[in-house]
Amino acid sequence: MGFHGTTILCVRKGGRVALGGDGQVTMGDTIMKATANKIRSLKGGKVLAGFAGSVADAITLFERFEEKLDRYPGNLPRASVELAKDWRSDRVLRRLEALLVVADIDHTYVLSGLGELFEPDDGALAVGSGGNYALAAARALLPDPAKSARDIVQRSLEIAADICVYTNRHITILELPA
Repeated sequence: MGFHGTTILCVRKGGRVALGGDGQVTMGDTIMKATANKIRSLKGGKVLAGFAGSVADAITLFERFEEKLDRYPGNLPRASVELAKDWRSDRVLRRLEALLVVADIDHTYVLSGLGELFEPDDGALAVGSGGNYALAAARALLPDPAKSARDIVQRSLEIAADICVYTNRHITILELPA
């Protein structure tokens, strides 16, 4: 499942987690907005979340995910599994067209409406139209000891913006620990 108009990248390195996204929103082949913010800090800055896909659908998912975090405080894996289960089985949620990336200091996941829940093996995870480009760049930069998680997210999203027409250079990055 790929979405046009978004690139979200999460990188863990050196005890830090950085989640970033570009700001471009498109409708068909038209850029509707260049400065959207597709990432958020949740639960007092302990959880980061980003989305690719329909904005209205993503807001619904953020709200549902926050409910799961309230129900399972401090347990990102459980909250993520429960949201993935609901997303797959609920008739309304099943129609949502988005991917959700969530991270805390210990875990990073991507959730989809197909009930999928992935955790990366190598500390980098990306979704959206420029996701593959950003992920490839991040994997190339991860071994560089001079680059922080934030540096890798910034540079990788810039590289994705140079390749993907649905990704721009208006980049927002959040980090854990804050």
